[in-house]
Amino acid sequence: MIRLHIAASAPEALATVVPLRAGAPPPAPAAAAVAATGFAGHAGETCEVFAPAGRLLLVGLGDDVAGEAGWHAAGARAAAALLALPRIALDATALVPDQATAFAAGACMRAWRFTRLKTLAEPDAPRLAAIDLLTRTPEALAAAWASFARDLVAEPGNLLTPADFAERLALLTRHGVGVAVLDRAELARQGLGALLAVGAGSAHPPLLAVLRWKGRGTLARTAAPVAFVGKGITFDTGGLCIKPAAGMEEMRADMAGAAACAGAMLALAQRDSPCPAIAVLALAENATGAASYRPGDVLRSLSGRTIEVVDTDAEGRLVLADALAWAVRRYRPRAVIDLATLTGSIVTALGHHRAGLFDSDPALAEAVAAAGEAVGEPVWRMPIGPGHRADLDSDIADLRPRLPGRMQPDACHAAAFLREFVDDTPWAHLDIAGMEQQAEASDLHAVGPTGFGVRLLDRLVAMRFEG
Repeated sequence: MIRLHIAASAPEALATVVPLRAGAPPPAPAAAAVAATGFAGHAGETCEVFAPAGRLLLVGLGDDVAGEAGWHAAGARAAAALLALPRIALDATALVPDQATAFAAGACMRAWRFTRLKTLAEPDAPRLAAIDLLTRTPEALAAAWASFARDLVAEPGNLLTPADFAERLALLTRHGVGVAVLDRAELARQGLGALLAVGAGSAHPPLLAVLRWKGRGTLARTAAPVAFVGKGITFDTGGLCIKPAAGMEEMRADMAGAAACAGAMLALAQRDSPCPAIAVLALAENATGAASYRPGDVLRSLSGRTIEVVDTDAEGRLVLADALAWAVRRYRPRAVIDLATLTGSIVTALGHHRAGLFDSDPALAEAVAAAGEAVGEPVWRMPIGPGHRADLDSDIADLRPRLPGRMQPDACHAAAFLREFVDDTPWAHLDIAGMEQQAEASDLHAVGPTGFGVRLLDRLVAMRFEG
């Protein structure tokens, strides 16, 4: 966890970061060093100066900074250069609030690391733990900077069961987010048969968590909410169709979609968004046991549609089916966006560079894509063709969510399946498999969870639904 302090000065900081556009004069204490090194403020360029007034790091911005993503990248470069220091300051006194926010967000995300479960000292590891954001307008930058979604994704499955996840969500109430949790008995009463089946083999019962931000002003009184729906499989063994052992430990991150939705709700609350929003999170552990659901079973979902199970490792689309139907029926939202680490085939198609975007509404898809580009969380629009839907016809039920055999367009089939549960509501589906965590540090992120989707959803609401 990185602590961010917003203030006018930072006497305890061991270095101060100064963003500098190309051609702009450097701070007076750094002028001689800049002249000697040839630093010109180009994008990606840095210059470290040890001046009498303290240690300075100049970060080049180039001729112009390309929106939020550019400021985010500049902050990330600053943190990467100073990871060994326990505390640094970011000089944002010349920046407007949006620029300062993105600058600080980049630094916080690059410096983030999950250490809560470590007990042994790491003397050679980066140890940046506190960042001071220097600004003349602290009241405009009052948002908290906890990496809520990334911390959730980093937790191991034995410490983040569905009940543990729900308990963490209760912390959002202090920010004005309403939290309700439907337990197994309530899920059965309401008929969420797909979610119940996925969680039946685990000692940790499935839950449906519902987060609500009421918004403010005219929108809060007159507008239907925007709905986020997240896949929250706290650990995925594959069920009876068990996964190979190699790499299964990474399945603790199979709840990254739900974590991103929760993080987005926190972001809306922290900036007091006028737009009402809900998040519906399907929480379950896909384990093996005497009560596990089986290939060949037929499940009755909340929508009333029956589903033939072909592969118990296609559990994500089952829990999302009930969560999507619940969100649409209960709240009749203006739009619904679901996030899920859903398929390996989207990683085959897009690698670790973009999330897959599927939709039922071109205007919503364009807005999602624009929001992703603006915040550095890019997506790529993928098709749902008539053949993809026809492939899901079952001989014994209404639908089958996955085809048997290999070499199938599984991401497209999964999206076609999910579309069946949103009725006529404008809908977008983000398959974020491959984007939820990274194996190596980059210019923008540390190793581990990325929190992909949080800032995209927040920006989407700001761009499309707050007007």
